[in-house]
Order: sequence, then structure tokens, then C-alpha cells
Amino acid sequence: QVQLVESGGGLVQAGASLRLSCLVSGRPFSNYAMGWFRQAPGKEREFVAGISRYGGDTVYADSVKGRFTISREDAANTVYLQMDSLKPEDTAIYYCSADLLPLTISTTPGPYDYWGQGTQVTVSS
Repeated sequence: QVQLVESGGGLVQAGASLRLSCLVSGRPFSNYAMGWFRQAPGKEREFVAGISRYGGDTVYADSVKGRFTISREDAANTVYLQMDSLKPEDTAIYYCSADLLPLTISTTPGPYDYWGQGTQVTVSS
């Protein structure tokens, strides 16, 4: 059974930073490309960032490029999302996802096989 557990969300002011973590258990972590998505109230789930197996490639949504950084630590079975210069429009539930044996880094939810329960990020103005 594969499990993804996010942590690190919270309430911060605009301009602050947060680092989200996602611990993956159940299968060799290196088999997965990893993604972060977010969903704000009344909106569809949207892609935020993705990282390939072994971390050689990354992809970002235009809205977070230059402010967010995705990374992975395979020895710890963990993927991170460093979020800097946070804005109120970044407020959402953030979900970690895993794509088993991917061909590429997907920017849509469909190819991802496993999801975490989400962690709330709230940015006040």
C-alpha cells in the first residue's frame, strides 16, 4: 500500500515562505515522478510543480515560476516544495502526488497514481 503524507502547511502573511514536505511509503521512491497540485475553493485542481525520477528535470506552473522550488531526497523518500514570496492567490489545499514509472512529468492530474490527503496553505494580505 502506497501512502503519501504531506506536512508543512499553515497560515502566513504575504511575502513569507513555507516549505511543504511529502513522505512516500510503500514502494521504492525512485520509481516515481512526483508532483504538487493545489485546489482553491470553487476551483479545479491545478498543477503547481513536478520533478522527474532522480530529480534531473523539473516543471513549474507559470504562476509560481521563480518563487517555488520542487526538490526530492530519495534517501528520505521525501519530496519538498519550497514556497517563497507567497501571495494571497497561493491560498489553497496543496496535494502531493506520485506517478509510477512515468514517461514524462505530467502537468495534469490523470497520470498520477497516488495522492496525499492535502495540507492547507493560507496567505493573508
